[in-house]
Amino acid sequence: MPDIRRLPESLINRIAAGEVVERPASALKELVENAIDSGAGKIAVKIIEGGLGSIEVTDDGCGMSPEQMSLALERHATSKLPDEAIEEVATLGFRGEALPSIGSVAKLTIESRPKDADEGWRQIVDHGAIVDQGPAAVPPGTRVRVEQLFAKVPARRKFLRTPRSEYAACHDVIRRLAMARPDIGFTFIHAERRIFAVQPGQKTGERVAQIVARELADNGVTIDLERPTDHGMIRLTGIAGLPTYNRGVADHQYLFVNGRPVKDRLLTGAVRGAYAEMLARDRHAVLALFLELPFADVDVNVHPAKTEVRFRDAAAVRGFIVSGLRRALSTGDKRSAQAPDAGAMARWQSEPRTTEPAAMRSIFSGRDWATSSPSTVSEQSRGWEGEVIAAPQGRAQEAEPLSEDAANFPLGMARGQVAETYIVAESSDGLIIVDQHAAHERIVLERLRASGAGERVAASQALLIPEVVELEGTACDRLEGEIEGFAKLGLSIERFGPAAMLVRAIPGALRGADPTKLLTDLADDLASHGTSLLLSEKIEHVLATMACHGSVRAGRRLNVAEMNALLREMETTPRSGQCNHGRPTWVKLSMDDVEKLFGRH
Repeated sequence: MPDIRRLPESLINRIAAGEVVERPASALKELVENAIDSGAGKIAVKIIEGGLGSIEVTDDGCGMSPEQMSLALERHATSKLPDEAIEEVATLGFRGEALPSIGSVAKLTIESRPKDADEGWRQIVDHGAIVDQGPAAVPPGTRVRVEQLFAKVPARRKFLRTPRSEYAACHDVIRRLAMARPDIGFTFIHAERRIFAVQPGQKTGERVAQIVARELADNGVTIDLERPTDHGMIRLTGIAGLPTYNRGVADHQYLFVNGRPVKDRLLTGAVRGAYAEMLARDRHAVLALFLELPFADVDVNVHPAKTEVRFRDAAAVRGFIVSGLRRALSTGDKRSAQAPDAGAMARWQSEPRTTEPAAMRSIFSGRDWATSSPSTVSEQSRGWEGEVIAAPQGRAQEAEPLSEDAANFPLGMARGQVAETYIVAESSDGLIIVDQHAAHERIVLERLRASGAGERVAASQALLIPEVVELEGTACDRLEGEIEGFAKLGLSIERFGPAAMLVRAIPGALRGADPTKLLTDLADDLASHGTSLLLSEKIEHVLATMACHGSVRAGRRLNVAEMNALLREMETTPRSGQCNHGRPTWVKLSMDDVEKLFGRH
């Protein structure tokens, strides 16, 4: 058996560096966290070549004496644990090997001066060896510079990415830390170009919007919720983008636990669950969430870089985030897209002037327009969910002006229907276009949610003749396991042999739905989500599937009474600004925009 030997100190530090310093962004994260923990009010970060050239972090914190600096460069030395209660650490970092690990794989220069000292001190460590130390003329605070990262570890250096990729990682680190501490001012400079600068003392939502995207403030809702736990209070704050304000990647989701930026699977899963049935599966929410909970309820020491955490009661945390996010989104629910897409607006064109009748016919052919004058509405219309009465044919009549009451309706009054899909309405200050299927699908979903709230059973409509739906045995097994939950939602089914289900009643909100298609989609939905979600989330998927079957389809002609009834219900329905897939249900064109299209401005 080979002899067992102690490793040299330099090799120990390099091994430790492998856990802490994976790339420039890793070193930058450790240095900025140290600056935050020092009580700094302002932090300046400068990097060159994405951190491959150099990293410099300057703060105005408490500073270090020469003795403290020497101790900070020793392994397993820290000022962040006053006792041995490691589970109650309140700072961003406490790993003692961060500075010596960085110094073992780079040239590390530390200059620091306590606020009550007359002069500062400098110490330089070059790949594990102290090469210089002495007095330094520096202001109170600390400045740390990292150069020649992995210069003497070529095996590590060659695995680093391009300067552009390393810069993106550094940028992400600074963004997250700056969002976590709006009370601290941050300046970030790359290659002499200032990337961003934020002032101390900002509100969380203001700081997040300034760093992530300024339009988030107008397309998001603020969050501030609390709930008691066995060890204290759990609180969720932040800003969450409306479902219509989304991205194609999840890179714009910023999650924090007790002020610590994390990338945790449980939290990202909770975000997906909260936005379920409000976002398409290939779209992702934009948000920044700050979760605060007692130290006893979370373990932050489960990952070398502290980017993952472990919760004592993971299900309770997930449920709190899901319900909290949904509750917050319901406060901004009726907002849709702030304006029509700029690309779509750019495609508006003025038709060429011509006197040829054929040209005029080409403009208006191929579209069926429902006239929308209130005087053409049949008195026998039964409402927008009743039997549809075709719009009267004949000459168009002048529309009546908006009444004083109608002018107060946020979505205005219906003026027509285009392509039997889009409702055109006039409000007091613009033109509104509504996607009738998307809007009604959201209305039906919220109606189903409301009818099944709490423990009461939702209203159902019994079928005159129960319908037998033939499915695969496994699909029947999944549906049979949810019979009790379906019954509370107004869907009454039972097993009918090894490969069939019997439908006796459907929810009242889904009258007219095809039971066969409904059960087939529900079985597929349970197969995709049923085993991995909480009960409340599973019900949400079921309700969304039901809502799709009960909504007004595109291609259905509505009369004016039905259109207006749909608009009025949208104005009182939670989350009516977004469909169940995160797309806007309506867009608004202001009168200024309309006049610009015609060259009046």
